[in-house]
Amino acid sequence: MTNDKWSAALHRLWQTATRAEDVGALADDVYAPLLATEGVHRVVGTRWDENRVLRYMRALSAGGDAPVIVATARPVPAAVVREPTGEPVVTRCAVADLDDAAWPEAEFLRRSPGASVVACTFRLDQGGWASLSLAVDATADAHSVADRLGQTVDVIVACHTGILERGREARRRADDALLAEASLQMDSSLDVEETLLRVARIAVPAVADGCLVHLLRADGPECVAATHVAVQQQRALEEAGRSDPWLAALLAGRGEGAEADALILSGAELDDSPFAAPGRHPVVTVNTLRARGRVVGSITFVYQRPEVRLPDSAFLSSLANRAALAIDNALLYELRRNAVLSLQEHLLPSQLPVSEQWDMSASYEVGDPMLDVGGDFYDAVPQPDGSIALLIGDVCGRGAEAAALTGLARHTLRTLLEQGTDAGTALSRLNRALRQEKASRFLTAVVTTLTPQPDGTVLARTCSAGHPPPLVLRRDGRVSSITSGGLLLGVLDEVAYAVQEDRLGAGDTLVLFTDGLTESREEGGTFFESVLPDRLAALHGADAAVIADGLAHQAKEFRASGQDDIALLVARWNGVTSPAAGLLSRGLLFEQAAAR
Repeated sequence: MTNDKWSAALHRLWQTATRAEDVGALADDVYAPLLATEGVHRVVGTRWDENRVLRYMRALSAGGDAPVIVATARPVPAAVVREPTGEPVVTRCAVADLDDAAWPEAEFLRRSPGASVVACTFRLDQGGWASLSLAVDATADAHSVADRLGQTVDVIVACHTGILERGREARRRADDALLAEASLQMDSSLDVEETLLRVARIAVPAVADGCLVHLLRADGPECVAATHVAVQQQRALEEAGRSDPWLAALLAGRGEGAEADALILSGAELDDSPFAAPGRHPVVTVNTLRARGRVVGSITFVYQRPEVRLPDSAFLSSLANRAALAIDNALLYELRRNAVLSLQEHLLPSQLPVSEQWDMSASYEVGDPMLDVGGDFYDAVPQPDGSIALLIGDVCGRGAEAAALTGLARHTLRTLLEQGTDAGTALSRLNRALRQEKASRFLTAVVTTLTPQPDGTVLARTCSAGHPPPLVLRRDGRVSSITSGGLLLGVLDEVAYAVQEDRLGAGDTLVLFTDGLTESREEGGTFFESVLPDRLAALHGADAAVIADGLAHQAKEFRASGQDDIALLVARWNGVTSPAAGLLSRGLLFEQAAAR
């Protein structure tokens, strides 16, 4: 082959190399030009893995119709003398000098009339290497053959390097997409249990065959999520995560000083583990879950694949970091929620009075997803004359300042009403206290004093400070409103509140609520206030708890917007006026009834 023809052949080889998805696709464009070189009679290529196991040979003779391909998996320990340690190097030796123990291709090379072999070994990747050997005769230009063989190997190595890089880039894109999807899924919920389950489910089967998530508790790791692609192995994996001593000891050692990289275990390292089984050769990785400078737990992956096919360490660390942050966010959210609910509970009465005269209940629904403490409050205060004063209010805004004013308002009104102060005076004095404290927020409130009468009815005397008017559900299902006006609290120094009187008969129910109920709004813009009378009427005949919880639930289901808290206080008059019932009422009643 002339130099011009060789240049054209080399150009075609480069073109094929840029499109090839596998080095094997270059064979035709490699073997034919080399065989067309003067003096070359045979070309033999071999492929070896990292353990010097010959995977295959491909031999083609000049003038041959088809290559001879030998697929094998034969260890050749003596090939260590040929294994490349650096850049490809072209060598030349006599055919007679070939050592069959290191040269399994010698049997093909000896069949050629050539007297020598020009060969080149070259590394394709960290996992293996290859060789090209040419059987040449005395007419071959040794320098030219060596140059052409070296150029051919350069193209093969460049092609393989490009294939590997494209593969790595494709895996990086796939890993990035998986990490993005994992973050989206894990961050979409602040519920701890749901987040933990999502972490495990996202990883299987996309990352591994099985996954265990442990949280670090005061007494050691606790298994909180487990999943496996094989249903029959799911239960065994869960059991191992909860109680296996080998795994518990392993995870206990992954404490504050644990490395960020994954711990990889395989082979004999898993002999005593719950993952080893006859015919099964798993690989296990353990990553520490670390968020905001502290260890929150660990994530364990189980693989039924060779170690070389595991996700890379950087990917596992990134996935673990994202999982740790999502879990930590959920844990912090849960802690904050519990703290807010505890504070909210302490701003409300721990119990409501109960007696034969009254059926009372309350409901409180937190509406703010950011978990700031709300300003809604309510109470039921027995008075010295046997009356019961019901109060409900709402401080503008949320947060610590709103919580402070809520406590001030409820306890001030309760103290005054317990002393027998009438509702209007109690509201005026609360207004004065707010002004003296220079409160930056205003609040609304309504107080209704319920006094049983000898004729079996109840006199309801209501004072309102800018609060939504209470509703009365009559025994026959009619609904009416107790209209009373008054300036909201904390705006002017001196205010007075008028009293609105009404009567309740046996079976009638008084309903007090905050504007979180009425201002719940559906997608079309309709407020719950417009349907409240009908919804309340539909509950006639129900006890106080059903009414309170039912209206709160309906409002939450109704609203598509509006995140205000919902508070309700419901009292139904039973019509009992016996002296014993009255004494029970005056004695402050004292059967516990927790607010709902």
